[in-house]
Amino acid sequence: MKNMKHLFSFLTLVLLLSGCTQKEIKAPEPIGPLPTPQQVAWNKLETYAFVHFSLNTFNDLEWGYGDTDPKTFNPTHLDCEQWVKTFKAAGMKGVVITAKHHDGFCLWPTKLTEYCIRNTPYKDGKGDIIGELSAACKKYDLKFGIYLSPWDRNYAEYGTPAYLDYYYAQLKELLTNYGEIFEVWLDGANGGDGYYGGAKEKRSIDGKTYYNFPKIHQIVHELQSNAIIFSDAGPGCRWIGNERGFANATNWSFLHSNKVYPGYPKADELTSGHADGDTWVGAECDVSIRPGWFFHESQNDQVKTVDQLTDLYYRSVGHNANLILNMPINKEGLISKTDSTNLVQFRRNIEKQLADNLLKGIVPDVSNERGGAYVSKALTDDNYDTYWATDDNVINSTITFKLPKKEQVNRMMLQEYIPLGQRVKVFTVEYNDGNKWLPVQMNEETTTIGYKRLLRFKTVITDRLRVTINDSRACPCLNNIEAFYAGETTDVSFDDQAKDIQSLNYKVLNVEEMDGDKIKDKNSSTVLLVDNGSVTLDLGKSVAINSFLYLPDISGQNKGSVDHYTIQVGDSETPTQIVAEGEFANIKSNPILQIVHFTPVKARYIKFSAKSLASEGPMAIAEIGIK
Repeated sequence: MKNMKHLFSFLTLVLLLSGCTQKEIKAPEPIGPLPTPQQVAWNKLETYAFVHFSLNTFNDLEWGYGDTDPKTFNPTHLDCEQWVKTFKAAGMKGVVITAKHHDGFCLWPTKLTEYCIRNTPYKDGKGDIIGELSAACKKYDLKFGIYLSPWDRNYAEYGTPAYLDYYYAQLKELLTNYGEIFEVWLDGANGGDGYYGGAKEKRSIDGKTYYNFPKIHQIVHELQSNAIIFSDAGPGCRWIGNERGFANATNWSFLHSNKVYPGYPKADELTSGHADGDTWVGAECDVSIRPGWFFHESQNDQVKTVDQLTDLYYRSVGHNANLILNMPINKEGLISKTDSTNLVQFRRNIEKQLADNLLKGIVPDVSNERGGAYVSKALTDDNYDTYWATDDNVINSTITFKLPKKEQVNRMMLQEYIPLGQRVKVFTVEYNDGNKWLPVQMNEETTTIGYKRLLRFKTVITDRLRVTINDSRACPCLNNIEAFYAGETTDVSFDDQAKDIQSLNYKVLNVEEMDGDKIKDKNSSTVLLVDNGSVTLDLGKSVAINSFLYLPDISGQNKGSVDHYTIQVGDSETPTQIVAEGEFANIKSNPILQIVHFTPVKARYIKFSAKSLASEGPMAIAEIGIK
């Protein structure tokens, strides 16, 4: 009996000591900025659709002026379920629709303006496309979001306090009548030329203060508490700084909250975020499956290929960002066949490339682990909320995987447990060739990880892989590492738009021949910079012409892009006959090939002048074509 008492006392002591040891192993302290639970849930969506459909669709426009007749809006076979089923088949988790673009036309039967779907032939004015899409999303379990442009080129009182009351009322209609909203999209385009109720003038506003964004945020949070607000500055998620669909390999989910605002002029900063930012604002990459955001028949042969879309996925979702992919709706009210086919095949291609996780269930060796629940097996247990972490004072460490046999490998996925903050600053990936450790060969730096990092590298054959965390803001916390062999694929980047430009031969006047050749060499990386804001071309003789093609600087800097232009022709070196003038809408954010058609005319000389530039000068021209 006495021995039993001693045994009981001994076991009690062991249990107590075990309990104390377990309690001593605490989770790592969070390191700010931190995401909200809503932002973490948003990151997990990864991909969703964007829909641009409006009067612009029926009038071959990108940015409507605000004066187009609503009666031109008349889709004949509109089917929101076709859209949603396409998105669902492509693995997308939601859709954001342009309820109102810059032209002010509203896709729902608002009582606040006559410039809306009530005054169109669609369903004899009784249609409600916002309502139809919301219902389709509920039916097929897809999240629903809205884009309500702050700029309105139709509304007579835009630029005055009266417009703000109108805009807030529109927002409240959308947020109260169409169910749960997962994202509210606020564009940074602010002020400029417009119809404005017949005034037909240019209006400027202070993008920082005019809209009273804190008031807008308050309305959204009160009516849709879980909605993520998109803008250059968030606060829910931020624009990536371009409309080509990619984030930089180094991408922090942080911004300086007192510095960035909608319409922020230093957009290039947004592509990487601010490493020392004070607020968590994850990145969203927006891009269209076609060159334009709205449907244009002339772009039917320019739908992004499966390979191009796959490349975008790796450079958005694979760079710690979400991908919102625009699907322009055609005049019938449907997603065109090529667009839908490429979208679904793109998803299947990604799934094929990342189908077989070679590290599944393997418990790696690590140079340090915290113990308790925060050990290396958490890296491969397929549970988002378990994670490996090092001791508090350890910010560099190695993770080594031993595979059962030698395998081909050319992809890797890494994830940080972002509820505790984004931490990793630099890491490396190596493989063992049997004798020594060698770095894998890739075309981008391995710096940040964040919610998800996808690496593409030259195929290696190995049975050992090693990830080294070289530097971190605090002890690293990783919840997932996977490796794959995607097959021998080609990492496709965007085609050079310049190489497809067909043009009459010409000479550029008043510049050195070498400089003049830059705009007709079918190479978008060679750019002519013009200080005086105009360039004159000599065709050698008078010929019939009807089209002008302009490719701006597409390097990512977008310096000197022409946004308002004049084209003059004649038979002297100072041509005066104006054949076209207008706006290259959205050219700063979406620097694509611009095509201007005009009434056929015979001329020898063509003068292309910038009435204004979308960004800092001098005037920049990558390519010009004359037809």
